[in-house]
Amino acid sequence: MQYNRIKQVLDAKGIKQVWLAEQIGKSFRTVNMYVNNVVQPPIPILYEIAHALEVTPQELLVDDTVEQEAVHKDNTDIR
Repeated sequence: MQYNRIKQVLDAKGIKQVWLAEQIGKSFRTVNMYVNNVVQPPIPILYEIAHALEVTPQELLVDDTVEQEAVHKDNTDIR
């Protein structure tokens, strides 16, 4: 399951993970785990990432209500 949109924001802005790692003082490996949703960044780090990418922290989070609506729609289509 996807919890953050860091990868999508990086791709949209043409920014590399190495650059982000340097900006927030984390290793490439750590940033890669955030980007691939293996682990989630702590809230203070999420704010640092948002600041570095010039977006709001909310823009880095997946809106699970949209995902839940899609699941609900799929389930109603089956009936």
